[in-house]
Amino acid sequence: MKLLIAVDESRFVYLRQFGDALKNHGFEYKLIDDLDIYYQNNLSNKYLKWIKIPKKFQDIIQEFKPDVVFTERVSHFSSLVLKSNIPLIIFLRGDYWMEVKLGMITIYKSKNKRMEIWIKQRIAHKCFNESTLIFPICKYLEKIVKEHYPDKPTEVLYQGIEPKDWYPQKGMNLKHPCVGLLQDAKIWEKTKEMITLDKVMESMPDVTFYWAGDGPYRDKVLPILEKHDNFKWLGSLQYPDQVRQFLTEIDVYALISGIDMSPLTILEASLMEKPVIATNVGGIPELIQDGKTGFLVEKGDYNNLIEKLTLLINDKQKSKEISLAGYNFIKEHFTWDIVANNFVKIIKSYL
Repeated sequence: MKLLIAVDESRFVYLRQFGDALKNHGFEYKLIDDLDIYYQNNLSNKYLKWIKIPKKFQDIIQEFKPDVVFTERVSHFSSLVLKSNIPLIIFLRGDYWMEVKLGMITIYKSKNKRMEIWIKQRIAHKCFNESTLIFPICKYLEKIVKEHYPDKPTEVLYQGIEPKDWYPQKGMNLKHPCVGLLQDAKIWEKTKEMITLDKVMESMPDVTFYWAGDGPYRDKVLPILEKHDNFKWLGSLQYPDQVRQFLTEIDVYALISGIDMSPLTILEASLMEKPVIATNVGGIPELIQDGKTGFLVEKGDYNNLIEKLTLLINDKQKSKEISLAGYNFIKEHFTWDIVANNFVKIIKSYL
């Protein structure tokens, strides 16, 4: 079977591993940037590209002749796939409907921008409605999809990871004991939960908190967190080397998020054998067995966060047990080989 994987170029490092795992099941795959088809014949114009069919798209389809297209975006590209009568599979990694709602409030304020989002919504509806199958990235997101498309076939497909890519490297020069946070600041509903750390750092002055990440909402949380001498902001880290160095060095990994689906950083930190503590929101509980492979804390509950961080930092034996259990849990459920095997089983019943 020929599988065309059309995603953002930043996702190539992950989806290439997925495609390679599928080769063991007799798949042939081609990985492309779904936006690249517009940068030819002056089709970079955002309005023109919604009218014409780019020649590069036609060339890809004619040359590769895919049996199915796998994409992460409900875009014009996906609608072209449907027009070509090729089965479309959508790997949905976020709450599209919430993102549109937030975008209308915070970004798309002008009439032109609102018209643009209206057109994109119509395209997205067509893609969701006419796709062969939707793969939400977690059970939490699957429930959201069902609220909008109750009759659409859906199957959960988790984010995969390659264990051999996560190994100790020479660490960074961090002050111990320390807690590491690795998350961006692109969505305010996610980022604002980090403000909970204000009282946590005040209560744990001997523990240093390092945040690696960046985004448009950085400046809304930094003034609050930088009041504390035991907080350090590292900015964005180069992936994957600097991320490995960071995870090698920290004592505890914390994901303090207001909403998340299936964050890859939990898988990465667990494979680096770091104890993980995260907010009990979205799909995060599907990646952590509370009290066994990590700890879950409720939003805004800084007292419980302080309690669990103190335990993991002071009780080395407990920290080691949690780390090892987390490592084994991820290896047993979330490798790309396992994800690919589940993918093949599922699509056989739909194609």
